[in-house]
Amino acid sequence: MTAKTINVRLPEALYKQIEELAKATDRTKSFLAVDALTQYVQSESWQIEDIHKAVKEADAGEFATDQQVKDVFGKYGI
Repeated sequence: MTAKTINVRLPEALYKQIEELAKATDRTKSFLAVDALTQYVQSESWQIEDIHKAVKEADAGEFATDQQVKDVFGKYGI
């Protein structure tokens, strides 16, 4: 695996928390940062996928009808 380096400025309190967690878990700060970023990116990736899907649908002219929109708003009392 090829690795790339990034520099990130952290608030001092967060840095201290990461340092303490690294010591307590016998892990490096880099390991914890990569693990946290991996989890975040994986949990947020669905948004990107949904946006791409929506753009494809819009490009194909697949829009909700006025009635479908009214039905959804009505369902939620909007």
